[in-house]
Amino acid sequence: MTSTSPGTPRWFTDTGDGHAQWYIERFRAMARDGADLEGEARLVDALVPPQSRILDAGCGPGRVGGALHERGHDVVGVDVDPELIAAAREDHPGPDWVVGDLATLDLGDAEPFDLAVVAGNVMVFVAPNSERAVLERLAAHVRPGGRIVLGFRTDRPYGPAQLAADAEGVGLALEQRFATWDLVPYDPAADFAVTVLRVPGH
Repeated sequence: MTSTSPGTPRWFTDTGDGHAQWYIERFRAMARDGADLEGEARLVDALVPPQSRILDAGCGPGRVGGALHERGHDVVGVDVDPELIAAAREDHPGPDWVVGDLATLDLGDAEPFDLAVVAGNVMVFVAPNSERAVLERLAAHVRPGGRIVLGFRTDRPYGPAQLAADAEGVGLALEQRFATWDLVPYDPAADFAVTVLRVPGH
């Protein structure tokens, strides 16, 4: 698969040295303390049939994909940061964890996914002006009629309006938008948005 992109992801430019390890340890500590870290996985699980094929795009250390795997789904996780992928492989064995850039994602002849989940503010950490390319590459890996579910904070330069425009630009339909992963109705003043896009087709 291709590992270069049209620009450097904000994950590397907007965070300092050691941020990946801090991020990994933060969620490991939360898991040890019994925090509920599976809200995104519960929503995704409700949107697909049992044993679906799911792409965890921008998977980080594997929290969401690991939970979906435990629910019986076939999961592939992709992240640009090798340190995060190494943690995903260590903490959540089972899914296929892959280092790769979402803006140039090409999983070859892999079977299409039923759904792609893009959690953890991924869309505000990709390279500037690569967001439409990310959506196009995700859509290329999801079956016709499948969904792409994205969640990110709304206080960044890239927001819900830009996402809607980019989705329309690559032929994706805006199906639903919520303010949280547990489906609180969306309000323009909300500080978070969960958007459900539909890939055209059956």
